[in-house]
Amino acid sequence: MKRTFLFALAAGLTLFYPGLTKAQDFSKADQVFDSLDFHDKYMGTVMIAKNGEKVYSRSIGFADFEKGQKLNENTKFRIGSISKMFTSVLIMKAVEEGKLQLDQKLSDFYSQIPNADKITVDMLLNHRSGIHNFTDDENYLSYSTEPKSEEEMIAIVQKGGSDFEPNSKAAYSNSNYILLTFILEKTYESSYGELLAKKISQPLGLENTEVFESVDVSQNEAKSYAYNGTWKVENETHPSIPLGAGAISSTVSDLIVFIQGLFDGKLISESSLAKMMEIKEGYGRGMFTFPYYDRKAYGHTGGIDGFRSLLGYFPDDQVAIVTLSNGLNWNANEVTLTLLNANYGNEVKIPTFQTYAVNPSDLDLYVGEYVTTQIPINFTFVKDGDTLVAKPSGQPDTRLEPTGKHQFEFSAVGAVFIFDPEKGELTFKQGGGTFSYKKK
Repeated sequence: MKRTFLFALAAGLTLFYPGLTKAQDFSKADQVFDSLDFHDKYMGTVMIAKNGEKVYSRSIGFADFEKGQKLNENTKFRIGSISKMFTSVLIMKAVEEGKLQLDQKLSDFYSQIPNADKITVDMLLNHRSGIHNFTDDENYLSYSTEPKSEEEMIAIVQKGGSDFEPNSKAAYSNSNYILLTFILEKTYESSYGELLAKKISQPLGLENTEVFESVDVSQNEAKSYAYNGTWKVENETHPSIPLGAGAISSTVSDLIVFIQGLFDGKLISESSLAKMMEIKEGYGRGMFTFPYYDRKAYGHTGGIDGFRSLLGYFPDDQVAIVTLSNGLNWNANEVTLTLLNANYGNEVKIPTFQTYAVNPSDLDLYVGEYVTTQIPINFTFVKDGDTLVAKPSGQPDTRLEPTGKHQFEFSAVGAVFIFDPEKGELTFKQGGGTFSYKKK
C-alpha cells in the first residue's frame, strides 16, 4: 500500500534463473538468516510448506525492538496487498452465491466515479478499470494514519479520476480494491472484517487473520521499522485507508492454511479459482505469477508502513512460501530466492555484506540534483553527517550505504547508484534497468 522508494520501478518479483535441482537442504538458509540478523538486514518470519505441512520456518529480529521482544512463528504482521487475494476470494464467493456478477457495472454502486458506467467488477479485480491509484498521490502520506469514512475514501478515489480508458490496458491501482471492499459491504450489509471472519477465517480455522487495529505487542503483534543506523519505528496506517486493498494482519501459519485451502477448493469453486489465476498483462484477479526455474507460483506481494510480505503457491508441487518482514534493509527478493533454493536443492549464496569506507568529506562530491529524461524520477542527494541521503522526487528520503568507490546502494529494493564526479554523471540501476542522470 505505502508509496515506497522506487517500488513502482521494481514491481513484481525478479525472475530466477535456471540451474540443477539437488537434494533439499536448509542448513545454508539458516546461515543466511544468521547473517541477516547479525548485520541488521532483515527482521521477520518465513515459512515453506508442502501439502499444507511446514517444511521450514525461521524468525529473526524483534516484534518490539525498543523492548527487546523477539519475533516468533505466531507473531502477527500486517500483510499489505496480500489482502487483495482475500478480497478477490470474497468477490468470487459473492458471484457464486448470486449476490454479484463479474460484468456488473460500477455505476450500480458508485455512479460518481469517472467512467463508472464502463467499469465492471471484473475490471476492478484485474486492474483494468483505469481508475487512478490514490496511493501514488503526493499527499497520501499526509493522511494515511488518520481514520477516513466511506464517503471520504470515495471522494479521494473520485478526485483521482481516470488514467486510461477502461479495459484498454492494465495498471495496478489500490483504488480498485477500495471500491471492491465497499461493494462487498453494501452487497452483504456487513463490514469487511465480518465478511473476512465469516467466509474465510472461520471456515479455515484461521485464528490470527483479521482486519488490523493499532499494533498491540502484548498480543504478539509486530511493530514495523525502517533502518537508519538502527531500527526506527514506522508510523501506522489506519485500517480505514487500505481496507480490502491492504488492511489485513496475519501469521505465516495462517497464510499457509489460507493458500492451501484456496487451492484445495475449500473456499471457492475450481472454476472461480481458475478465473483468479487467469493472467492478462501481468495481472490476475487478486493474484500475480512469478517464475522459479521452470516452475510457476501464484500469489501476491505486500507492503504497508515498514512491513513487506510475499505469499506464493506452486500448484504442481503443492509448495507454499510465505515471507513476512517488519524491518527490511536488504533486497526482499533475495530472501525469497534463499528459501526456494534451499527447498529445491539449488545453490544458496551466503551474503558477506562487505562495506566500503567513505570519508564524510568525500560525500560532498555527490551532493546535488540529478535529472534524467528516461524515467519520471529525479534525485537530489544531500549529506547527513557521515551518510549520503537520496531524495527521489515525490518519494521518501532514503539513506544509502557505500559499497564501492563512487558507488552506493539501497539494498532493500536492489537500487544501485554509481557516480562519476568528474563528469557530473550518475548511473542508476534497479530491477534490470539502467538509467543515466546528469547533475544540474
